[in-house]
Amino acid sequence: MDLEKIMRSVVAVRASVPEKAFTAGTLGMRREGSGVVIRENGLVLTIGYLITEADEVWLTRHDGRVVPAHALAYDQESGFGLVQALAPLELPALPIGDSDKASVEDDIIFADGEGQYVRGSIVAKQEFAGYWEYLLDEAIFIAPAHPSWGGAALIDGDGKLVGLGSLRLQMSKGGEIADINMAVPINLLRPILDDVLNQGAISRPPRPWLGAFSAETNGEVVVMSVTEDGPAAKAGLRRGDVISEIRDGEVDGLADFYRKVWESGSPGAEIPMRILRDGREAWLRIKSADRNDFLIKPQLQ
Repeated sequence: MDLEKIMRSVVAVRASVPEKAFTAGTLGMRREGSGVVIRENGLVLTIGYLITEADEVWLTRHDGRVVPAHALAYDQESGFGLVQALAPLELPALPIGDSDKASVEDDIIFADGEGQYVRGSIVAKQEFAGYWEYLLDEAIFIAPAHPSWGGAALIDGDGKLVGLGSLRLQMSKGGEIADINMAVPINLLRPILDDVLNQGAISRPPRPWLGAFSAETNGEVVVMSVTEDGPAAKAGLRRGDVISEIRDGEVDGLADFYRKVWESGSPGAEIPMRILRDGREAWLRIKSADRNDFLIKPQLQ
């Protein structure tokens, strides 16, 4: 494996977001992370939260050269984002591997756009449910953790890209707590990439969105907060509510909650749910929405 050549394909990503942007308050107006060159023409894969609603994007090579870029697309389901350099990057594309073949205990390299990397291994491949209405059927978890994980390249033993860094978490094993990173598997990229390259946009139908941030506690789904003026807030869902049933189905954890919501139809579908609030049961009907309608869209160049 030519690590020096591989590292050249990983760039630093810096994005600026307008103050009026929907995500400015939660994700910030200045975002920094990494991305990976996946096409010789300067197409860069990054993690979507770095470029969501961005009006300026800059890519920095390891030699310090800065190139302006444009946010092409961000996909709410996978969490990936695509960026196109607006000037020649003159960097090699990193070969794309097969994340389905990556196995627990495989050796990996996790590299960021600043030239820093860690050698580690895959410690788990399992379902992951995020509090922001996000679900991966099989995320990749690696250790030790990289301190700059957002958009970092997960590289297998053959020098191929098998995932992209998304989060830093903690794992308990044998009574000890260890920091780990969660990566989005690269096999989720293909349908998105085909859509963007062939049609200029992602054609997948959007999922119904509630605007609720939730956590799982002992198998129960507890609301942590709701998005201001979002569907859940308008329907009266509150912090501390326990969501116990969707339509006629009992909710069995956070992942099951999301799946039941998404199975309810397209955005605009009304979703009845039974909640427990202050020891009393109540029913709410939430008219779902398309999350993308709340976001500033990437502008065509």
